[in-house]
Amino acid sequence: MYKVMLVDDDYPVLELLSEAIDWVRLGLQLTSVHENGISALEACAEDMPDIVITDIGMPKMNGLELIRELQQRKPDIRVAILSCHNEFRLAQQAMKLNVQDYLLKDTLDPADLEKLLLQFKDKLDQDQRQDQLHTHLLDLVDRSKELMKEKFIRRTIQEPILDAAKWQLEANAFGLSFQGQVCLPVMGFISNYRSVTQRFVSHDILRFAVNNVIQEVLDKESSRTIHVSYDAKESFMLYLYPPGLKVNPYEQTKRTIELIQGALHRSLKITMNYLIGTISTNHEELKLGLKGLLGSSAQRFYLGEGDIARQQDRGLVKAHVFSFYDKANEEFRDILIDKREAALLPTIQRWMNVFKEQACPPEMVKDWVLKLLLDLKLKLQSLQHFRSTYSVDVMHKDILEIDTLTELESWLIDYFHSAISVTGEIMDQSKRLSVLNALQYVSMNLDKRISLEEVAEHLFLNSSYFSRLFKKETGETFIEYVTRMKMERAKELLDMTNEPMCKICELLGYDSQSYFIKIFKAYNGLTPVEYRKQKSFTSVKV
Repeated sequence: MYKVMLVDDDYPVLELLSEAIDWVRLGLQLTSVHENGISALEACAEDMPDIVITDIGMPKMNGLELIRELQQRKPDIRVAILSCHNEFRLAQQAMKLNVQDYLLKDTLDPADLEKLLLQFKDKLDQDQRQDQLHTHLLDLVDRSKELMKEKFIRRTIQEPILDAAKWQLEANAFGLSFQGQVCLPVMGFISNYRSVTQRFVSHDILRFAVNNVIQEVLDKESSRTIHVSYDAKESFMLYLYPPGLKVNPYEQTKRTIELIQGALHRSLKITMNYLIGTISTNHEELKLGLKGLLGSSAQRFYLGEGDIARQQDRGLVKAHVFSFYDKANEEFRDILIDKREAALLPTIQRWMNVFKEQACPPEMVKDWVLKLLLDLKLKLQSLQHFRSTYSVDVMHKDILEIDTLTELESWLIDYFHSAISVTGEIMDQSKRLSVLNALQYVSMNLDKRISLEEVAEHLFLNSSYFSRLFKKETGETFIEYVTRMKMERAKELLDMTNEPMCKICELLGYDSQSYFIKIFKAYNGLTPVEYRKQKSFTSVKV
């Protein structure tokens, strides 16, 4: 609703207009009435009206003075004056102030005022629509310009520059020129992008919001810097400097980046990491510099949240990350089964530090983590039909989209807390804690020969009672369960190690290799040797 203010030193007139006009029906709100200009002006400082109906001849501050003050503060304010016949000269002066209309008090009819108010409202509606259209058109122009910049940068990176003059002509339109200046490219990317996107309606809105904040900082800094969005997650900034600049361009660039990071955190609660490239003196060097920044995924992976680093060729070691896989698998399995939440964070951080210290390639780290989670998922499914809230597809997609080790650590913490919670619920809901203890005992002793009598004795139960109880609670006999767990572990050892068959038999508590082979074939349809060959062939084929 548009706000209306009435000003007149004749209180009966104020009372008449206040009561006679149905303000709500007109779509207006009468915010205040005043008997002099000073009072009205003070009220406007707190709540500026859209429409003012004022008398001219008033004490302290007359209507003309009030109108001048209001128009300075709100040029588009709509004003009508109330005048008497003997104030005609003043009314003429008021019209020179671009007052929209005037009413004579002597013949004042509330219906006439209603008609005038509706005219004001229609004009305000029209102005508002025009303002919205103007703003919309400006947004379209800005977005079109941003889109053109983005396409230009993409072509620069992905396509050969066959015509340098044509390239420079297009670059000039965005303020990018190498004449008398050099360019320092910087790439920024949103930290914890997956969680950030959940707070925005779409990727486009996120990109638009980030662009606005960054551009606002650059405008305030009066920096000769071109900001170009590459996609919703990544963007480039091209810092232009005179080649003989005495100030260290890297330090100056870092200071600007820190201002941007602060603004993004205050406005959007977003953190961006930045890689500063190398100075370019021509379009070919810029092309190589931008491609190099995009290809720095390994360096990006090991950046901390909010880090600003100079691009470097980091030599990554093709470490044998699976050589310590079994140890990690066992640690996380024990944490889940024993519900040791206190050990979770230090364990995750310790293994993340191992990857960082050994400078393992990000793809290898992600493969390692995926295998760990899938193996643990299979193990947990043996606990009362456990079902993780993370499907295999979702888990795979999430991990592949992770950009940094810090983000991976955060994701793993959330995942394991959820897994421990679900495991705890299963344990709590079980009617037979002894069966759960039996499952745990088997899981922890797969390398031994396990008998029903041994486990029953461990649980202080009669073996016959335990056998019936186990079958009732799990749907399979104890021997069937032990065999299934040992066969799953056998496949794991065949997949992940080169241990000979005799060693695998020993690790699973079997005295007879021929008996193990017979059981394995009955369970899997293949002998252990055939299974290993099939897996090796599949891996080579992939």
